[in-house]
This record gives sequence, structure tokens and C-alpha cells, in this order.
Amino acid sequence: MEAVKATAEGAKAINATQVKAFGTEAAEAPLQELNINRRNPKPHDVAIEILYCGVCHSDLHTARNEWHSTIYPCVPGHEIVGKVVSVGNHVSKFKVGDLAAVGCMVDSCRECQYCKEGLEQYCEEGNTGTYNSPDKHLGTQTHGGYSESIVVDEAFVLRVPENLDLAATAPLLCAGITTYSPLKHWHVGPGQKVGVVGLGGLGHMAVKIAKAMGADVIVFTTSPSKVEDAKRLGADDVVLSKDEEQMRRYAGKLHFVLDAVSAQHDINAYLNLLRVDGSLALVGAPEQPLPVAAFSLIPYRRSFAGSMIGGIAETQEMLDFCGKHNIVSDIEMINIQQINEAYERLLKGDVKYRFVIDMASLKNEDTKQA
Repeated sequence: MEAVKATAEGAKAINATQVKAFGTEAAEAPLQELNINRRNPKPHDVAIEILYCGVCHSDLHTARNEWHSTIYPCVPGHEIVGKVVSVGNHVSKFKVGDLAAVGCMVDSCRECQYCKEGLEQYCEEGNTGTYNSPDKHLGTQTHGGYSESIVVDEAFVLRVPENLDLAATAPLLCAGITTYSPLKHWHVGPGQKVGVVGLGGLGHMAVKIAKAMGADVIVFTTSPSKVEDAKRLGADDVVLSKDEEQMRRYAGKLHFVLDAVSAQHDINAYLNLLRVDGSLALVGAPEQPLPVAAFSLIPYRRSFAGSMIGGIAETQEMLDFCGKHNIVSDIEMINIQQINEAYERLLKGDVKYRFVIDMASLKNEDTKQA
């Protein structure tokens, strides 16, 4: 649509363009089509036509204000793959027609010690999330990938390996980097036994990446129905975590455990799988605190840690790694008009293993829900 002037308290007047998106006006309201403003590209900006956007559980949490921080209207989506359609005159990394991706961040202060170390995700002033963060350009809040297009500073835009399926690449921008970052940080590699707890959107990526890093991968699941799928994804062994005898097989044997479970569970059962100096990193986010027994840690000098996404350089490294090893997410493609149904299925774990939205459906007003 025609360019408009966007102004807000604390923000300069800036040219912006209205685009179609899918979002919600309230926690209890369904997602539906609405219009949002995107700034016109500034000198260092890249404008991207969004082709595919993954559906992360964080999208659902935010849309429904389950973290009590949502500003409405809210347009979720931070697993974005698309095509460059315009660049600012100072952009050097991208040109029109290039494939490009945007993950969980679109900016940071760039001046603090963490930003200078390439750890923008831990920015001391707080990184600018792709959605539901203060938009320093428009003076409103950022809007995510459930939309026709997005404009991002080139420093936060990523290159997509051309050999990868574009739709299945989208979840790498969150699920991929959330699992790659801790696996790399704790030096997972050949000769190590690595446990992956939970086989969902995060867990299935952890299996693929840890296996590509050369580790022996053991999946821990409560679902007998996932045993064969875990092996298909590359797991060397699968343990039903409710079976105490199966759990005892790995007591004190694992070098590293990546816990991707967001529901309440006994964390001590997995800490006790670690060998001396082993580490467990939590990437799932249970709603309530997890009680940790002191003697699950002390006798074996075990470590219990957490991890989130990686910085921009590490995210590009992850994409390149996945390109080299031909790793993508297992996905189910949906139209944007199916997003409310997808959220309900996501709550039930009824997806293998990540929904991805074909954003072409946003342009087709006649597309019907399946």
C-alpha cells in the first residue's frame, strides 16, 4: 500500500508501508488477518518477502499472553525464510533476489560486552526480538513473520544454504540454533554419549545435529510410539524414561544431556545419567521450578545449566553446518488460515515435528481452512 508517515512518542517520523499480516488483538482472541506497518528500507536495511515461517511454541505463549508481557496487536513468527526484494544503499552483504533468513532477533545495542563478543542474545540492554519488542524505528512494537514481508538491518539477516529445502529450513532459525548452541558450547563430538530428553520440535533437531557432530545419541521419551521415529532420525538408542530398568543402563554414563521438555518432570532422573564432569543443559521451559537434589550434582561434579538461542555469527555457523550435513526440520506445511487449529494441535503435541506456514496463502484471500 501507499507509504505512510509513522510517528510515536520517542521515535522520529519515518516512511512506512502497510502490509498484510496475521495476528491477534487480545489474549483470548483468535489470530486473524490485519494490517501492520513496515518501515521503508533505510541505508543498512534489507527488505524480505517472506516465503515460509515456522510456528514455535513461543508464538503461542506470546499470542495468548501466557508470559504476561504481550503488547497487542501481536504478530508472532521468528523462524523466517524469504527472498530479498529491496536493499538500502549501504547494504553490502545482500542483493535483490538473494535468499535470506531472520531468526529470533532483529537488533541489539551492539555496544555492550556481550554484543561485541557476538553474544547478542545476551545483550545487556536486551536484544530486540523479532516480535513483541520495542521497535526503535517505528516507536511501536516489532511484528514477526506471520506477514507478507519484513525489513531488518543487514547485520541481523542470515544467508540460507541453497541446497536446503526452504520450508524445512525455517525452523532452524529457532529450534535449530536453540539446540546447536548448547551442543557446540559443551563441545559435543566423537567419543561422547549424549542424551536428548524429549522428541519434539527441539528434540528432533538435537538428535540430527548431535549425530552430525559425531556423538552417540540416546533419546529419552515417555512415548513408546516415538521409539522407531527416534531411530529414523538418527538415535543410536531409545530409552523409555518411565522404565527404571532402561534408565539404569545409562546411570553415570553420559557426557552431556540436552533437556528439551517444557512439562514438569523429574530433573534428577536425568542428572543421575551424567558421568563425572558431565553437564545437563535445559532448553525446555517448565512453568514451575524443577527441584534439584544436591546429591544429584555433588558426588560426580556434575553441572546443571540452561541455554537459549545463539548470536548472529553462531546462527550463521549453524545454518552452514546444516547445509554441509543436509539437515532440516521435519515439518508439516499449513496455510496461514489454519494457524488457530495448528495452535490447538501444538498444545496436544500433534505435529511431527514443526508446523511451517506457506506465506503465499496470506496473499490468497480465497484460501480455505483444511
